[in-house]
Amino acid sequence: MNILMALSQLEVTGAEVYGVTLADELINRGNKVMIVSDTLTKKCKAEYIKLEFNKRGLGNRINQVKTLLKIIRENNIQVVHAHSRASSWSSAIACKIAGIPLVTSTHGRQPVHLSRKVFKAFGDLTIPVCENIQTHLVNDLGVKPNKSVVLRNPIDTSLYSFEAKEDKKDKKIISIIGRLSGPKGDVAYSLLEVLSTIDNLHIRIIGGKDIPEKFIKFKNLENIEFLGYVNDVPNKIKESDIIIGAGRVAVEAILSGRPVIAVGEAKYIGCITPNNLSEGLKSNFGDIDFSEQIIIDSKTLTSDIETALNLTNENLLNLREMTTDEFDLYKIVDKIEKIYSKTYVEKKKYEIPVIMYHRVVNDESEAGVHGTYITAKKFDEHMRFLKENGYETITFKELKKLNWRNRFNREKKLIMLTFDDGYEDNYKIAFPILKKYDFHCIIYLVSHLNFNRWDVEVPDNPEKKFRLMTLDMIKEMQEYGIEFGGHTMTHPKLAHIPLEEARKEILTSKATLEEKLGEKLTSFAYPYGDLNEDVKNIVKESGYDFAVATDSGDISFAEDLFQIRRIGIFPTNNMLNFRRKVKGNYNFIKIKREKRHSNS
Repeated sequence: MNILMALSQLEVTGAEVYGVTLADELINRGNKVMIVSDTLTKKCKAEYIKLEFNKRGLGNRINQVKTLLKIIRENNIQVVHAHSRASSWSSAIACKIAGIPLVTSTHGRQPVHLSRKVFKAFGDLTIPVCENIQTHLVNDLGVKPNKSVVLRNPIDTSLYSFEAKEDKKDKKIISIIGRLSGPKGDVAYSLLEVLSTIDNLHIRIIGGKDIPEKFIKFKNLENIEFLGYVNDVPNKIKESDIIIGAGRVAVEAILSGRPVIAVGEAKYIGCITPNNLSEGLKSNFGDIDFSEQIIIDSKTLTSDIETALNLTNENLLNLREMTTDEFDLYKIVDKIEKIYSKTYVEKKKYEIPVIMYHRVVNDESEAGVHGTYITAKKFDEHMRFLKENGYETITFKELKKLNWRNRFNREKKLIMLTFDDGYEDNYKIAFPILKKYDFHCIIYLVSHLNFNRWDVEVPDNPEKKFRLMTLDMIKEMQEYGIEFGGHTMTHPKLAHIPLEEARKEILTSKATLEEKLGEKLTSFAYPYGDLNEDVKNIVKESGYDFAVATDSGDISFAEDLFQIRRIGIFPTNNMLNFRRKVKGNYNFIKIKREKRHSNS
């Protein structure tokens, strides 16, 4: 997708680190990302455009919106992700005009006043970085609970190697990491007042562009060192015996195997252990809370220092494992990508239609008992309509090459045509029509049968016998560009047979077809659309990249690449029905109808 990150900052912030980390990983996955901000201090793969969000006069706001609209239109931006109040205000207006979604990340407590309640500017969905922020947004600012989802700061945990602590130094190094301005500066000052009186400690202050006047009295003390901004914070963390900080600083320290005393601008939590980690997560390690005042007393801080120094490497390793699970970059970016896709699809009321056919017959005399067919005349009408209205067929193999994230980037309307089972008439009747319009499709093959035995050999309402395609037919279609996928060996209901049997049906079918076709299969179709999580996991593990269902799956294609919803075409559908089904918004209507029926 094409994504615009919007930041507002005059010095390095946690939001900037968040935005840059997220942008780089999104780019690694094939997305296009641009960043607009007052400044950008961190290296990033994204293109940076200077935009001074911190200038908040009415004229400035109007110019910001104009600039954002220009960037959105010239770069086909599909979603804006704002990381601050100032940037979200202007982005909300620009996104409204452009008709694209706004996603925001809420990194801290928001001011509660009338204008903020009236014009919330949290976008289509906001991502608070901890539970306390989410509670604040819902209770104090009226954000609907379903319009927010907690996701923590994404961190590439592999960059932080665990190093066992060593007790060699006489003086223990305690590093306070954070800004010296604002509320965090007040906390740092209170900490120094206590720490400067404790023997056998060397105190490092990391962060802060300038040293505020009130800190000058600490500057000349022998055991206190002001380092200002440093580029190698991870190394400074590892040189330390204890880290004092909040937010991302606390997380990086835990990942590096260093004890953390969590204190932020809102709460003093103390030494983080496995027992109080959840409390730390809830408040972003002290940055977000509803306490009126932070009290840092000598007795409590001294006790926490002792607890921190007594944590074993086993304790610290356990903390790292628990924290890694919460902040893992790849898991969080997976979720954010789905949010981008879902909000875009919901805003545009459009997703690539994935159409499901079965048989194509010459006339009704060739129809079976079941209504899984369409006449050649109707199929030709369908294909002619698609051609005349600018549709372009795409297969899963082509979509993988294009990168499914970029499926909205083309001017032409994409559509996927799928056929289940591999009937002989797909070759004899559907194939010539597809070639006539220069279209392609995906056909899902039952690998170990030569006729529709699953429908024929049943006691209730048996189907007529219809032959499946021969290998020579399949090879000819493959040479033209028709894609083939897996559909099991014998077409069972996979969620209703023993799991090992289902595994054999999926894996053996895939191996057999790949040997015959001489290429890797990209997608799979669940027979009858019958699946559960165990079956889905087998399909994933077998090496497929996509899997299609029938009437299950989300409106957003990307929500679950192994349960993609399809739209069935039946003989009773007239051209009006077909046009509605291929428009791109049909599943919105269908899912709403399904929910209404389930609630009635």
